Amino acid sequence: MTNQPVNSVKTTEQKQAILAQVKMPEDWKQALADELTSTNMDNLRQFLKQQYQLGKTIYPPASQMFHAFDLTPLSNVKVVILGQDPYHGAGQAMGLAFSVPKIIPKPPSLNNVLKEMADDIGTTPSRHGDLTHWAQQGVLLLNTSLSVEAGQAGSHQGQGWERFTDAVIDVVNEHLEHVVFILWGSKAKQKGKYIDTNKHLILTATHPSPLGANRGGFFGTRPFSKTNDYLVQHGKTPIDWQLPQ
Repeated sequence: MTNQPVNSVKTTEQKQAILAQVKMPEDWKQALADELTSTNMDNLRQFLKQQYQLGKTIYPPASQMFHAFDLTPLSNVKVVILGQDPYHGAGQAMGLAFSVPKIIPKPPSLNNVLKEMADDIGTTPSRHGDLTHWAQQGVLLLNTSLSVEAGQAGSHQGQGWERFTDAVIDVVNEHLEHVVFILWGSKAKQKGKYIDTNKHLILTATHPSPLGANRGGFFGTRPFSKTNDYLVQHGKTPIDWQLPQ
C-alpha cells in the first residue's frame, strides 16, 4: 500500500491524541489501543481519506463504521457473529453484520439467517432486517471489513481492516470467557483458528448467501438454540432472538 506514514513510532501524546478522536465505548478503546494507534490503522485511515477525496461513495457512512462497537461494548459481548463485507447497495449497510435498516428490504443472506432461526427456535419472521435488538443484548455483529465502495463487493479487502478485526477477535478471546463465536463461511472460519476452545464455543457453517446455503451446510445447523444452551449452561442470560415487529 502507498502513502506510508512518515512517523510510524508514536509518542504517548500522539497515541492519546489519536484515541481521543476514536468514537467507541471506552472498554473497546482501551483494549484495542495498540491497534487503533498502529501504522496499519494510519494506512487504513489514509486509504479511506483518499477514497473520499476521489469522490467514491463508501458504505456504511463514516459515522456508522464502528456502530457494532457502539451498540455492544466489550463488557457486554456474549456472542460474536462474523460476516464478510458490509452490504454494498444504497442504504443497506448500517455497521452491523447482516443487518439492514427497517425501511430496506431484507437481503437474501439475511432472509436465510432468519429462516434458519425460525426453523431452529420457532421465531416469527420479522417484516424488517434490523438486528439492533441482538446487538443490544451482547451479540457483536462484526464484519471482516468495515467499509466497502458502493457497488463493488470486496473493494476494501486487503487495506487493513482484516488486521483490525483480527485484533477485535483476539481481545474478545483473551478478555472474556464463555463467548459463542458463530463463523459462517470460509473467511469467517479462518478467523477462528486462534480462538481458545477451552474458554469459548465455536459454531461453524457455510455462508448463508444463496450460493452457500443452497449447497448444504447452513440450514439445519441450529446455531441459535446451541448458542442459548451454551450461555445458560455457563450462567448467562440467553439471547432473545425474536426481532420486534
